[in-house]
Amino acid sequence: MTVRIDAADLLDLAERAARAAGDLLRTRTDTESMAPGSEVAVLDTKTSPTDVVTAMDKASERLLRETLLGARPDDGFLGEEGADDTGASGVRWVVDPIDGTVNYLYGIPQYAVSIGVEVDGLVVAGVVHNPVSGETWTALRGRGARLDGRPIAVSTLTDVSFALVGTGFGYAASRRARQAEVAAELLPQVRDVRRMGSAAIDLCFVASGRFDAYYEQGLNPWDLAAGGLIAAEAGAVVGGAYGAAAGVDLVIAAPPALFEALHDRVARLSATG
Repeated sequence: MTVRIDAADLLDLAERAARAAGDLLRTRTDTESMAPGSEVAVLDTKTSPTDVVTAMDKASERLLRETLLGARPDDGFLGEEGADDTGASGVRWVVDPIDGTVNYLYGIPQYAVSIGVEVDGLVVAGVVHNPVSGETWTALRGRGARLDGRPIAVSTLTDVSFALVGTGFGYAASRRARQAEVAAELLPQVRDVRRMGSAAIDLCFVASGRFDAYYEQGLNPWDLAAGGLIAAEAGAVVGGAYGAAAGVDLVIAAPPALFEALHDRVARLSATG
């Protein structure tokens, strides 16, 4: 017997889980929280000594896994901090427990809990929740994107020279150097460039029209799954370089009128590794 999977039900569960994780994260950001030995202090590093993991990254991912698989034990689960359950239902939760960990570490209120929901490998629902502002972006494939329940849409700008463009940089020194070169070349060709520190929120800013466009190299599935769907459902073209899908080599998110112009300025990043 085939069991019908309702993407709206999955989104409701994802949103409840994201809000619960956000509540957890907010309880650990008092003025003493970054002291050595605290839950917000650096616990480990990943790609470089400046790419950090805190105990709260681990705690948030554990809460999300317990909440989502507690409700749907046959599902798969992929988390940034190492959880990787295959599952048997065809549904997989792709989770970033704190997107913007360095911002969280420094007390900068620009981080998010991000949950994308795949069915048979296709992202069908996504939620990005900023625990500090309380803003919550959601999307269902084919049904549009919303901010706090209200429909949203990308910028109507058509001239890239007036575009406010979001981006991010990796933590490996060699990659950052190349990314800085591209950003320096791009800067005189657009209105301005912003680096906010959370890819998921950057993608949601494109969806909301707060950014006209966004690009970044080095995004993993948990960075992209929810925010990429939200941006696409708000009207953005979300793609990679030279016709490739958005992914670790490059992500570009922009309204159709701006995508090609931005692509031509940043696509060479995809060849830099």
